[in-house]
Amino acid sequence: MSRTMKRTIKPLLGVALLAFALTPGAANGADHADSPLAGADPAADISDLYAWHTEDDRLVMIVNFAGLGGAGSPGTYDADVLYGVRIDRDGDGISDHDIWVRFGQNGAGAWGVQVAGLPGEEPVEGPVNETLTSDGGALVFAGPREDPFFFDLDGFLATLDTGTLSFDASNDTFAGTNVTSIVIEADIAGIADGATNLSIWATAARKG
Repeated sequence: MSRTMKRTIKPLLGVALLAFALTPGAANGADHADSPLAGADPAADISDLYAWHTEDDRLVMIVNFAGLGGAGSPGTYDADVLYGVRIDRDGDGISDHDIWVRFGQNGAGAWGVQVAGLPGEEPVEGPVNETLTSDGGALVFAGPREDPFFFDLDGFLATLDTGTLSFDASNDTFAGTNVTSIVIEADIAGIADGATNLSIWATAARKG
């Protein structure tokens, strides 16, 4: 069983502040627990993928999953789920570079994260809820964060029910709810390998 969240991301080069123009790509899977199958498996339910690059040529990628957690709730970790950040450099829809993320517990039951495929010789490994640094200078964080996604679910349901647009720009259904986030920051040169357009998507697959 696997789920995918995909975004086509095109960097606009040659300006002082490098920016991405994001256009929706193909998506195969649930977004914010909008299917019963995804809701039954929050650890494998990818809610959002964000990606951008900074003025100092760092690429930031965030995969959020296990949405709609209560404020202050802990992260959701599952050793049987493998997360992938897949990067297409040449526009053919096939990943040219993969970053793999998994969680596990030590003998004392404490959760840790391992990230493979970042610039450097060795995978990044360490506790959740801490900022980890790879030998290639990449940064990794995994843990709970407030969901940044903004959406008026009440207005959406009212629109479906009445056929009249009923959205309220001040009503954010996801305000105060938690997701579990995987945050990766790395030098863009080590990820893009000379490419000027990247398509990035995230996958979650459960063992067995």
